[in-house]
Amino acid sequence: MRIVVDLSRCQGYAQCAFLAPEAFRMHGEEALMYDPQPDDARREQVLRAAAACPVQAILVDQLEGRREVRDVPVEASTS
Repeated sequence: MRIVVDLSRCQGYAQCAFLAPEAFRMHGEEALMYDPQPDDARREQVLRAAAACPVQAILVDQLEGRREVRDVPVEASTS
């Protein structure tokens, strides 16, 4: 699994850091730091974190071995 965050779009809401702290963390109050290739054991947490992003700044690529399976665009929750 690979994560790409559009940092120009990220507004620092930190929903991702709350839901997947092993993959996303805030540095200060506004700067997001993230692991671009988190362990697959964290897949559910990462997908939930990406889905929770209010500005849809997180893209998760799910990889199988070396072959890219698909890109998963993530939509923000409307709740």
